[in-house]
Amino acid sequence: MTTAPALRPDAPPLLGFPFSWDGTRVPAEVEELRATTPVRRVRTIAGDEAWLVSSYDLCARVLKDDRFSLKDTSAPGVPRQYALTIPPEVVNNMGNITGAGLRRAVLKALNPKSPGLMEWLRAEAHRLVDRLLADGPTADLRGAFCEPYSAGMHCHLLGIPQTEAPAFLRSLDIAFMNAPGPVAGARINWDRDIARMTALLDDPATGGLMGELAALRDDPDYAHLTDEMLATVGVTLFGAGVISTSGFLAMALVYLLTHPVARDLLRDRPDLIGPGVEELLRVNLSIGDALPRLALADIRLGDTVVKKGELVLVLVEGANLDPARFEDPHRFDVHRDNTADHLSFGGGAHYCPATALGRAHARIALEVLLDRLPDLALAVPPAQLVWRTGFMKRIPERLPVTW
Repeated sequence: MTTAPALRPDAPPLLGFPFSWDGTRVPAEVEELRATTPVRRVRTIAGDEAWLVSSYDLCARVLKDDRFSLKDTSAPGVPRQYALTIPPEVVNNMGNITGAGLRRAVLKALNPKSPGLMEWLRAEAHRLVDRLLADGPTADLRGAFCEPYSAGMHCHLLGIPQTEAPAFLRSLDIAFMNAPGPVAGARINWDRDIARMTALLDDPATGGLMGELAALRDDPDYAHLTDEMLATVGVTLFGAGVISTSGFLAMALVYLLTHPVARDLLRDRPDLIGPGVEELLRVNLSIGDALPRLALADIRLGDTVVKKGELVLVLVEGANLDPARFEDPHRFDVHRDNTADHLSFGGGAHYCPATALGRAHARIALEVLLDRLPDLALAVPPAQLVWRTGFMKRIPERLPVTW
């Protein structure tokens, strides 16, 4: 743990962050902090001090200002949000992909307009609903739909067999854990997954992105690439992609199932599901912690001067529900004209490259679920949902539903 500067004698006591893992309500601290101290000192899971930024304007500024670095949050000796569960050099994944000359191939794979992808997604959503109907209610919608739907899509994009999904899924509960110290299983899982993805590079049946990357090994312009580097692309895209898309879909469903008016609107007006997904991105609470950045210089944020080397945490739910940016921010409004200003995909140089894919993934899932299961509802009271703790995403351990 690093040593942070001592607080001023008149400084308020440090708040522990994150505040709550419950994905059905905004933590009470969020609105109070945004209104009174939108740049507030907090204590992280790792035990270090950080600045928590909670207003829209200041959050957007941090994300767009290159003096706030993502890559440097993995440097030795800096204050941490939580212990790393991946090799430090992988934190800046898209930067590494760009530096290796692989950005075009990756963006091509993440393009929802790839031939046949939308048809595959729709067919897979129907297949999973068929299985739900065959088994009958109740069902765990996260485990029986959200997770396999997302994992299947990423196997399809990577060009690896669908049968590989369980092997790579088994690592994610640890890989995206927020822990105060090193996690023994993280390295074990990482090494196993890299070895497995490396073997798939040599499989003549591998297609998609991994097949394209495998073919680069015969190109002298890519002689700098190792099999481990190529496998890292596949492992990280699978992990980050599945956790992000399945987590958002599960939390979008939590929102709809706990807000029946919104659910009924999208069920009865499927033409509104597209803008509905955008509004769900704004109001849902799937980002369980905050987006970390390290200050590379002394920078003024509002009334606070953040010192070089200090950790800054961007509270996305604070920004997305800021009344200064979104009128009546807790209202679900598919006709809101600035919904897409939300920060759920980050911002600046690290804006998520898979935004269109994530939207399409959720849109098709909701279209199929609300059409095939028009009476979809929670099978338990919302208060009985069990929330995962110590994780980068807010997700229910199970999402029991009936129809």
